[in-house]
Parts: sequence; C-alpha cells; structure tokens
Amino acid sequence: MLSEWEIKARSRNCARTQEAFENGATIYTLLFRDRTGFRREDISEKAWQQIKESVAPFSFWKSRFQAAPPAPAEPMPKESVEGLLRRLINQDLPEHMNARYVLAILLERKKTLKQVGSRESAEEKVLIYEHVTTGEVFIIPDPRLRLDELDTVQQEIYSLLERQENG
Repeated sequence: MLSEWEIKARSRNCARTQEAFENGATIYTLLFRDRTGFRREDISEKAWQQIKESVAPFSFWKSRFQAAPPAPAEPMPKESVEGLLRRLINQDLPEHMNARYVLAILLERKKTLKQVGSRESAEEKVLIYEHVTTGEVFIIPDPRLRLDELDTVQQEIYSLLERQENG
C-alpha cells in the first residue's frame, strides 16, 4: 500500500478555508490514511487551531509556506534562437560558424534538436541534428571552440538576435 503513494506537492491554498497561503505563513500538513490510501491536506494555522482537537491524522507537521519562485525568464526565446540558426545556415557565411554551433547546442539543451550522428575527418567534424518536432536535419560543423572564445560568440549571438528582432 505504501508503494502506491504518489508524491503530492504542497497546496497553495488552505484545504479547509480555500484561502491562499501568504509567503512565510505557518501551515500544517496532515496525512490521513483511509481505505484508498493516503490523503494530504495543507491547512492554515487558523484552521488548525479550529480542528486540532477533533481530527486524528495519520501524521502531521508544521512548516512555513514558501511560495514557488517565479519561473526565470528565458534569456533567449526558443523561437528566436531557432529562427536565427535557420537564417545563419541559409546564409552559410564562414564568420558565423561559431554562432551556428552554439545555437545548435542551445537548441539541443532545450530539446528542440536531437543529435543523431556525427562525422569526423582529419579536416573537420560535423554534427548531425534532427528537429524533434519536424524531423528536419541540421548539419552543423564543429568549430572546435575553446572556452576563452565563448564570451565573444555569446556577444555575437546577442547582437544577431537584437538585429533579428529590430528587423
């Protein structure tokens, strides 16, 4: 029976009053065990004071409510990164080889592109990516960047994205 317990996230509202918890407020979490398993209730301190003598939870504890931090803003929207990569591939200018490589890596980390292969010769290494949604193939030469070159490439990408947004 314990193996069937699903992890339940803390509620944002009191299970008894439906009022939203304030950040830093004292709350009580109560676990009740019944025929179907466990049931979790997160309640305010005020609600706890009203019911504590009349309930018999399987377990309970007191904690402070911590509001989830807002999702961090994406430094570069996925569509802009993908659009820029497509534009740079179509232009095929050698001076943007580093930017194409870094953009492909960013899209791989965002799970937009999936590396499906690579080819290496004495002269070059080429990475082969597939777009997860469309199935399109992207062939990206690996410029064999050094760590000390990444800041310059990052600035180049920001500059190119800025120009893309401003038309």
